[in-house]
Amino acid sequence: MIIIPAVDISNGRCVRLFQGQKDAETVYSDDPAAMAKKWERQGAELIHVIDLDGAFEQYPQNIESIKKIVEQVNIPVQVGGGIRNEKIIQQYIEIGIKRVIIGTEAIKNPNLVKIACKAYADQIIVGIDARDGLVAIEGWTKTTRIKAIDLARRFEDYGVAAINFTDINRDGTQIGPNIEETRRLAEAVSTPIIASGGVSNIEDIKKLLPLKKVGVTGIITGKALYSGTLSLRDAIALTKNKSRRHFN
Repeated sequence: MIIIPAVDISNGRCVRLFQGQKDAETVYSDDPAAMAKKWERQGAELIHVIDLDGAFEQYPQNIESIKKIVEQVNIPVQVGGGIRNEKIIQQYIEIGIKRVIIGTEAIKNPNLVKIACKAYADQIIVGIDARDGLVAIEGWTKTTRIKAIDLARRFEDYGVAAINFTDINRDGTQIGPNIEETRRLAEAVSTPIIASGGVSNIEDIKKLLPLKKVGVTGIITGKALYSGTLSLRDAIALTKNKSRRHFN
């Protein structure tokens, strides 16, 4: 299991939102690439980047900032936000993005996921963001009647590299991850799950670690790192030690 720092970009700046609300934004840096580099120096193996403007506008808005991140770090980068067609996916792959996250369009056009998985093996992630167990789309501004588990099951045979699962009610709140919902999702599918939303401190990492046994392979964290309540180095060290002791 790996710890994945989040770099969310709005208007070219590194920010965090509270429960995905556009008007609840905290700016942490004017240089997202420098922030990604900081996490790399502290041991990150993967950077999670979201183009928040792209998510709201339904088309990528911060490609230049994302390109700078790819150019300045030596670890893989995964990107989501506003990815609605194969042309955008190809554009990201060509600038060096390791994995592309399809969120809203996975519901509206699941065939895009199928086509992308065939064209870019092991480079497509489905982003499932849920509010009270129901999938939200369009930058989390609309909640559907589709259950997160039911959506995840649709993509079992598509060949997606992973599913990013975010509990919206906990995202940016630091109130702790939704352990049980994450567990239920991981147990329901064979696709690897990356957990996101609510991580506050090292104790939350400890609570998530046992989920590796049911298929949770990564933990995305943002606010806790930026506010200083979680040390990335400590979290990584914990996962490495736990992996050797309990899961190998």
